[in-house]
Amino acid sequence: MGAGMRVLMMVGLVICLTTAAYAAQGTATYYTPPYVPSSCYGYQNNGVMIAAASDAIWNNRAACGRNYRVRCTGPTNQGVPQPCRGQSIVVKIVDYCPPGCQGTIDLSQEAFAMIADPNAGKIKIEYTQV
Repeated sequence: MGAGMRVLMMVGLVICLTTAAYAAQGTATYYTPPYVPSSCYGYQNNGVMIAAASDAIWNNRAACGRNYRVRCTGPTNQGVPQPCRGQSIVVKIVDYCPPGCQGTIDLSQEAFAMIADPNAGKIKIEYTQV
């Protein structure tokens, strides 16, 4: 392997590690349709790869329209000991999850099901703004 290839591999590794280092930890729950109206977009349909932000990221509506990469990291209870499906998703913040919200990010049912078993109800996550 040439020196140039080794440098490229090291740069790629550093980028991957840097991204992982900045991922915030939290929890995710899910909500079910209808997804409109929403706090950010009223009756505008934004599809199903959407989420509601809790106070942890809402920031007085500043979260509206932000995209977050979300990855399941584990269970929050013993009901489903291995809920994660091993992939990440990108969701758009379209709504507010009011005080009492059970998760950092409240995913649409469809988005949650892509990264975890919905029977878990609540999961541990890593999330980063993209």
